[in-house]
Formats: sequence, C-alpha cells, structure tokens
Amino acid sequence: MEIHRMLGTAEAVVVGTEGGPGPTGVPTTTAAAAGAGGSEPRAEVNGQGRPDPAVPERPVRRRFDAEYKARILREADQLTEPGQVGAMLRREGLYSSHLSVWRKQRDEAALAGLVPKRRGRKPDPNAELVAENQRLVRENAKLMRKLRRTEAILDVQKKLSEILGIELPPNDYVKEP
Repeated sequence: MEIHRMLGTAEAVVVGTEGGPGPTGVPTTTAAAAGAGGSEPRAEVNGQGRPDPAVPERPVRRRFDAEYKARILREADQLTEPGQVGAMLRREGLYSSHLSVWRKQRDEAALAGLVPKRRGRKPDPNAELVAENQRLVRENAKLMRKLRRTEAILDVQKKLSEILGIELPPNDYVKEP
C-alpha cells in the first residue's frame, strides 16, 4: 500500500482479503483494476498510460510497416560486435527469424523492382493446355461423327447387296457391337 500512496493512486480491495483467493477460488480484483466495468484497456497513473496486465481473450498479431522493417534491417546490418544484434532484438521485442524473413522479403522486392510490371490481366499458365484440350475434344467429336457416317454407309451397302443378291468381297472391317 505504501507504493500506491507514493504514486498517488488509491487501490482498495473490493472483496475478501488482499491478494488472497475469493470464495470462488479466483483472486479478488481491486477497485482500480475493476475500473468502470473493467472495459478500459489502460489505467492512468500520473497522467501516463499503463497497459492492463490482464491477458486479452484473443491474441493480437503484431504488424510491422515497411519503414520500421527497413530501419531495423539497416540498424542490424550496421552492428558488428558480438551480442549487439541480440541486444537490439531484445530491446525491440523481436526474434531473429523476423530479421531473416525481412531480409528475404527485401531481396525479393529488390529483384521484383527490376522487372517491369505488365498491366492488365495476368496470363493463365494453363492456357495452352486448356486450348489444346479443347482442340482435341473438337477433333474427337468430328472423327466420331465421321465414323458413325461411315458405319451407316457400310450397313446400307451390306443390306443392299443382300437384297440384290450381290456377293461382296470379304474385307477386314469387323463391326464391334
């Protein structure tokens, strides 16, 4: 309580004993932590914002803008002494994997910046295969029509030769059922 008096805050225990568990087994809350319904994410201490120590229900993914990434990479590339990069990462709350991913993104962006961007709709990589497939389907349908027409003509010739009593020479054509 002495620390709260020095900071100018007045925290009072809402229920139960200070720091002990309540009747449900959950530690009790203080009046300052409960705030106005407990919906305020930051409590004010001497005019400065202090983060709420409670863990949020859903984690919030951190996002880094390109300017921040470039600044950190420049700073990391300038460090030469052992341990300096680790100290910088701890200070910024980053991991070494951030640096490796950001370096890769920087290098890919540099290469991509050299290639002129084409305007309009991007070409479909499977367009040639699709066109060839459609051509083959059309050709197959055309050949099937031609085959049916030829089979019909042969059937008519056989029936006509039977009616007229003309014997046809044997051929290698065998009609499949």
